[in-house]
Amino acid sequence: MNDLVRQHTALSDAELEWLHLLVSEWQLLADLSFADLVLWVPTLDGTRYVSVAQMRPNTGPTSHQDDMVGHLVPRGRRPLLDAALDEGRIVREGDPEWREEVPVRVESIPVRREGRVLGVIARNTNLLTVRTPSRLELTYLQSASDLAQMIAAGSFPFPGHQVDMDHVPRVGDGLIRLDAEGYVQYASPNALSAYHRLGLAADLVGLHLGEATAELAPSRGPVDEAMVKLASGWAPRGAEVEANDCIVQLRAIPLKPKGTRIGSLILLRDITEVRRRERELITKDATIREIHHRVKNNLQTVAALLRLQARRMDSDRGKEALNEAVRRVGSIAIVHETLSQNLDERVDFDEIADRVLSMVAEISPGRIAGRRTGRFGILGAEVATPLSMVLTEVLQNAIEHGFGPGEQGAIEVHAVRGAAAGRTAHGEARLLVTVRDNGRGLPEGFDPKSAGNLGLQIVRTLVEGELGGTFDMLPAPDGGTRVLFDLPVAAEKRDKR
Repeated sequence: MNDLVRQHTALSDAELEWLHLLVSEWQLLADLSFADLVLWVPTLDGTRYVSVAQMRPNTGPTSHQDDMVGHLVPRGRRPLLDAALDEGRIVREGDPEWREEVPVRVESIPVRREGRVLGVIARNTNLLTVRTPSRLELTYLQSASDLAQMIAAGSFPFPGHQVDMDHVPRVGDGLIRLDAEGYVQYASPNALSAYHRLGLAADLVGLHLGEATAELAPSRGPVDEAMVKLASGWAPRGAEVEANDCIVQLRAIPLKPKGTRIGSLILLRDITEVRRRERELITKDATIREIHHRVKNNLQTVAALLRLQARRMDSDRGKEALNEAVRRVGSIAIVHETLSQNLDERVDFDEIADRVLSMVAEISPGRIAGRRTGRFGILGAEVATPLSMVLTEVLQNAIEHGFGPGEQGAIEVHAVRGAAAGRTAHGEARLLVTVRDNGRGLPEGFDPKSAGNLGLQIVRTLVEGELGGTFDMLPAPDGGTRVLFDLPVAAEKRDKR
């Protein structure tokens, strides 16, 4: 819509936002009308109309098999559009049109904002299945007529009062029509069933919906008063009612076709199962986080026991081996600690890499400076855990073997991911990691693929076996050592909240 409006029309940003607001709400009008809606906006030179949006009904057959968005129509070809735009009124005159042997009744509804007509909604009703309407259909059509008059008057949609709820009720989910005092004039079968599940034993027609809803809900006081007003349809609001182990979502739409409130529509939906599943997921997430928290605590206990054992040993090699084990266990604990704070099995590995750097730097406090550049990004737990161990081993190896006693130096961890890293031979996204130090470099004839060091064996096993990547160690051009990892990773998903 944005592209079409800016390319073909002279509407301002505020007017375009009004059209977006209308389009976000007009499924209601399409369903109540049993009709297709097409929004036409006059072009900049006023000689044509461009269709910028389209909606088909969920309650009846479509009259437009093709996508109408983007079509241009010369002014004068569709007189009903011209009349609605020029006169600012709903136009219903004219005989039905025949489209592919289907009779279609066409009506035009001007879209007004602050006194100015921005465009016209063409309401197209497929007449092929028209029959004697039921009470439900008559209520739908009357409500659609009221909404159409509100659109033509510029009083619908309601700016600043959008219902911010998941699974907003639709017409077919349940509909109640109230009079100006809040008493039920009509309730659809689905709406009546929903209220019966809430605990209502009587029929809805004739009841004051606000008072009846408040009696069913367990709350009292200010919440009770707010529920009475909402269910009475005084303002465009949404809420949930929970009673009798049932949850019903309500949405109130005041009807003011001529500027004065004549009643309201209440859309409702039984969302008991939806909320039950959401609560189960929340419970599951909490359980998973608690498991990660306990695993982290257990790993920290293991690390503490290993550290205690190391203090009691006389052998320097034994002490060093236990301290290495402490750091390996610690790197895994860091991942589980991060996972215990998230809602999914994904972590920001940049934070983990920084913590691993700090932990390993404790081997030589004040001598070796470590830093991270680039971004690892968000990684799944199945990648983050082995990668944290790999990073720990490589950093530990660099500090122990790259620098002599008392020597100072620096280690840099650089990560490249996404477009800059390219893709693997199988088309997967890549993560390239370089760990570089400015130490003494590799011994002559050193082969990282056959070296027997336990740490390097762990690195090779994890990188090549578990992560499916490649690993290499090379002399740095200006001295020191470079360790390279090339890992396939899932494409990073951005958080849209």
